[in-house]
Amino acid sequence: MSFDVVVIGAGAAGLMCAMRAGQRGRRVLLLDHAEKVGKKILISGGGRCNFTNTGSGPHAFLSANPHFCKSALARYTQHDFLALVEKHGIAWHEKTLGQLFCDGSARQIVAMLLAECAAANVDVRTNHRITDIEKTERFRVITDHGAFEAASVVLATGGLSIPKMGATGFAHEVCRRFGLRITQTRPALVPLTLKVPEISGVSLDVVARCGDASFREALLFTHRGLSGPAILQVSSYWQPGQEIAIDLLPDIEDAAQFLKERRHARPKAELRTILAEVLPQRLANVLAETGTEKLNDWRFVPTGTEGYAKAEVTVGGIDTDGLSSKTMEARKVPGLYAIGEAVDVTGWLGGYNFQWAWSSGWAAGEAA
Repeated sequence: MSFDVVVIGAGAAGLMCAMRAGQRGRRVLLLDHAEKVGKKILISGGGRCNFTNTGSGPHAFLSANPHFCKSALARYTQHDFLALVEKHGIAWHEKTLGQLFCDGSARQIVAMLLAECAAANVDVRTNHRITDIEKTERFRVITDHGAFEAASVVLATGGLSIPKMGATGFAHEVCRRFGLRITQTRPALVPLTLKVPEISGVSLDVVARCGDASFREALLFTHRGLSGPAILQVSSYWQPGQEIAIDLLPDIEDAAQFLKERRHARPKAELRTILAEVLPQRLANVLAETGTEKLNDWRFVPTGTEGYAKAEVTVGGIDTDGLSSKTMEARKVPGLYAIGEAVDVTGWLGGYNFQWAWSSGWAAGEAA
């Protein structure tokens, strides 16, 4: 069967790309190996989908080329996606730090994108495993349900994170075969492993730093180390062997001075009691025994991360030097496009990676 565009991967980026290409009158086939589309959308934000961030911009993305994401993000913004959400009557709310969520369910976002694809006559097919992609004059996409021809192929199969949901290195493998470079990949937005006190479940507001990156959000002690938004954020910047610094009392500039003053004011109070004024009780108990000199500057080197199984995204991927920042097309392979998480562009936690999916998908959909 012959199409103008075959989009491989029916996640956030693939759905957006197929929708936009279809709206332009292109004959579009959207393929996915899973039994249903948008599986990562459905689990995101605790099932409510943190679909974008009001503060989305190039500053919130990691890439070997920090300028690459600027064009796509400028041409399809968070405001554009929010307008689409409102057009479909989906109720939403803003949480902390500009994060936008559905009031109801992430299923509403998937239904919205499928409705837009249907209106644009996109042919959506699931349970199609792709076995090969060839190119002569046109592309030939070979699946376990037969072969499809197209002038353009868009790779939207994501990165390596959460393999139990079907994540693979498919897009990276295809690009390598077509001569595109893949930058080094690693798990990102992922818990860090470290020997910590047995206070699993304790959470508190901190400032976490790794190199020049700094985030003020919650830290969570786990059985295996540290998690929570602050840790997930710095994990994207962390390299093995690198030190991480935590300010456990970000609202108290000089913790030592604070303790001195409180002990003077409450001379009979135990240290753990004073610490519990500003810290969770279980953490206060531990620190009272192990020392308080690190309250504003606890430094440690993680033993590792919890890997792709627990990572929300993948840092690295298809080298942006080989792609057009305006269209996402491979410079050396006309008609081949790569979008979303498969590309070496990774956002902060909080809706940024979805915005990259919408923006890069739109850019390719405008051109493919």
